[in-house]
Amino acid sequence: MTGTDAGIIIQPRDRRLLQELGIMRIIDREQAKLVAGFGSTTRANTRLHTLTEAGLLNRYFVGTIGAGRKAIYTLTAKGATAVNSPYEGLRRRRDRTLVGDLFVEHQTAINSIFILLKYKSADPNIQLRRWESFHEPPAASIPLVPDAYFELAHDSGVSAGFLEVDLGTEALKVWQQKAQGYLRLAITGEFEKRFSQPRFRVLVVTSSERRMNNIRSLIARLTDKIFWFATFEAINRDGFWSPVWLRPRGDQRQSLR
Repeated sequence: MTGTDAGIIIQPRDRRLLQELGIMRIIDREQAKLVAGFGSTTRANTRLHTLTEAGLLNRYFVGTIGAGRKAIYTLTAKGATAVNSPYEGLRRRRDRTLVGDLFVEHQTAINSIFILLKYKSADPNIQLRRWESFHEPPAASIPLVPDAYFELAHDSGVSAGFLEVDLGTEALKVWQQKAQGYLRLAITGEFEKRFSQPRFRVLVVTSSERRMNNIRSLIARLTDKIFWFATFEAINRDGFWSPVWLRPRGDQRQSLR
């Protein structure tokens, strides 16, 4: 279904783009091409410009002029209202160049996993059926705010999990608190009450092997269950479903299947 706003007709692919931005919060041109199904870079650039001029998107830049800037886009309040999507504005001036913005870097990394699971899955028998991000703890009694929650549908049922992306900017003591929070979520029944699934795992994707092993060592003192670890480098090189994952203890890399 199409609609009109600010003098433009909102096409189905525009609606899909705006709705996905309600989940992703940030998107660049290449991701927009994939999500909305733009057939060419020229068409994507033209439509992103039109949606920005219509007040449905805000545009920012990352990088530097000398090293090459890249445009990124977020929903405006008007854009969110147009498709009934959640709205969390990026509190930055539009058209500003964002250099070293930790929120942008972190959210972009989270989005790369979302896109991989929904739009680049190497296994057609595994489908992303739910993805949820959080502004507050999913269980009020447990002070834990995951980066994302997801459910994957496959031949044998549904697998539920949380995603944690670590770019090396948080103190390790934060990870101890997170691990304790996830363990409480697992044993108190709060998870099943909130998500209607019997169990979950926590996928931790890090920026380096060293960082991954530091977090693994810390969590191994608390549990050898529910947590799985990989690096972005390994996932990008070998694939999300390849044996690139480690448990808190042991050195045998495993597949998530």
